[in-house]
Amino acid sequence: MARFKYSGRDRRGKTSGKIVAGSKREAMEKLRADGIRTTEIVEIQESVYTKEITLGNPVKFQHLVIYLRQFATLIKAGVTIVDSTKILAAQTESKPLRKALLDIEHELRDGNPLSDAAEKHPKIFSPMFINMIRAGEASGNMDETLERLADHFEKQHNTRQKIISALSYPAVIGVIAIGVVIFLLVSVVPTFVQMFEDFGGELPAITQFVLNSSQFMQSFWWLIILLGIGLMLAITAVKKNKKANYYLDVFILKVPIFGKLLQKAALARMTRTLSSLVASSVPILNALTIVGKVVENDVISKVILESRSSLEKGQSMTDPMKGHWAFPPLVVQMISIGEETGSLDSMLGKVADFYEKEVENGTDQIKALIEPLMIVFLAGVVGVIVTSIMVPMFEIFNHVG
Repeated sequence: MARFKYSGRDRRGKTSGKIVAGSKREAMEKLRADGIRTTEIVEIQESVYTKEITLGNPVKFQHLVIYLRQFATLIKAGVTIVDSTKILAAQTESKPLRKALLDIEHELRDGNPLSDAAEKHPKIFSPMFINMIRAGEASGNMDETLERLADHFEKQHNTRQKIISALSYPAVIGVIAIGVVIFLLVSVVPTFVQMFEDFGGELPAITQFVLNSSQFMQSFWWLIILLGIGLMLAITAVKKNKKANYYLDVFILKVPIFGKLLQKAALARMTRTLSSLVASSVPILNALTIVGKVVENDVISKVILESRSSLEKGQSMTDPMKGHWAFPPLVVQMISIGEETGSLDSMLGKVADFYEKEVENGTDQIKALIEPLMIVFLAGVVGVIVTSIMVPMFEIFNHVG
């Protein structure tokens, strides 16, 4: 798809703007269908300055949720999908979403279904979104599907924010602690070096250690920066290597304290996504394929794909989960009951509710535990440095006295 800048006339007079289309001819046909007679149309060439560079989804969760809620309301009110899309494109605060909706509107006017039009914007609309919309189109329950999607993204966003909150607090305190230590070693400790040298005699081991650390920091401060950059590059390389990334995810799930929390968050994301897809009548094999892609953990993703293979062979989807350390008995039992009773979406929803609550409680507990530990750690590090300076100074005062 390309972007075109146009000028022309409509019933109200002169007009101009931008449009997204596959070709110049297609753009002119779209404008003609909208009652615009073009006098000039030029393709906007993509450059470093005009191209939008985004990492991940360019549309924020809250904008996507608002869009889905409003879309469902308009559909319930009897507004057509085409008109609803046009209205929402004008209302949304997200520029990427507005551009996508304007393109989707033109696709809808050309007779294409909403799912196919949205599929042309994979950075904004996930495979889960596409498949649920496709199921909603087939069943005729588009408003319910949109509400279910909004609920899903809202709960997923809340869980993600809780995890970020739990992990960011110790990270921030850790960075502050490192900054304080570097400041003391580089700026404060060196001012006492000459005094200790004039004093002579043998310095206490703790003082000698701190002075050596100060000298090392002053000479090789750049090494810390290189180590930080090297660590980020190493993590990026591991993420790109499928086998290495699998073992990284194993390590993440087994890290003390945080591992259990991240495991519960991944299980909540998995069960919530699968519940939403099954409730929207997406075929179970397709649903498991989608969940395997969006669960964001290779350990759980591998088991999900094995469950898909198990179903294809006519076996239970819980067979690969049984005995696997990443899947607690609660998950396996609830899914088994859901399979047997035909209420899989309901059972998965209950498991998701349970683990989302567990994540919420877990983050509160971690923050309550980490806060005093980090304060004690920071006080201990600063205390060692201060002690290393004060001990020889007391000896100097005693000597002078």
